[in-house]
Amino acid sequence: MAKKPKLPDNTIVVNKKARHDFFIEDTFEAGIALQGWEVKALRLKKVQLVDSYVLMKDGEAWLLGCRISPLDTASTHTVCEPDRTRKLLLHKSELARLFTATEAKGHTCVCTKLYWKDHLVKAQIALAKGKQSHDKRATVKEREWNIDRQRIVRQHNR
Repeated sequence: MAKKPKLPDNTIVVNKKARHDFFIEDTFEAGIALQGWEVKALRLKKVQLVDSYVLMKDGEAWLLGCRISPLDTASTHTVCEPDRTRKLLLHKSELARLFTATEAKGHTCVCTKLYWKDHLVKAQIALAKGKQSHDKRATVKEREWNIDRQRIVRQHNR
């Protein structure tokens, strides 16, 4: 039986802190308007999404707080701004839905993941609701219980 070819990992970076701090309600796929040096830096995964969020302004979506570190070999005649705001490319219906949802109390829009889709860079943005500290403790408790439960089942099946 022949082995299946291993699919390449198309994920650039995942924002794990967003899953810890927010309840993810809905996700959208958005394109990002990037410059050439940013695409090269993304190929080497020189990006941080930790404190990034999406701002809805004038009927457009903007990604703030995403830091793309320039390469050492970047051209000297281009000005590299690592923390610049980047435009997200979404359909009008998606923008309208995000805008109305973020107007609600406690809801925000965060970037959870950057990945390659063919030759394009896509951002997975999520409509999220903030967690309280007791919600975070409950999530940790549930995760630890699942690990213990798997350990018990494994020992029982021996």
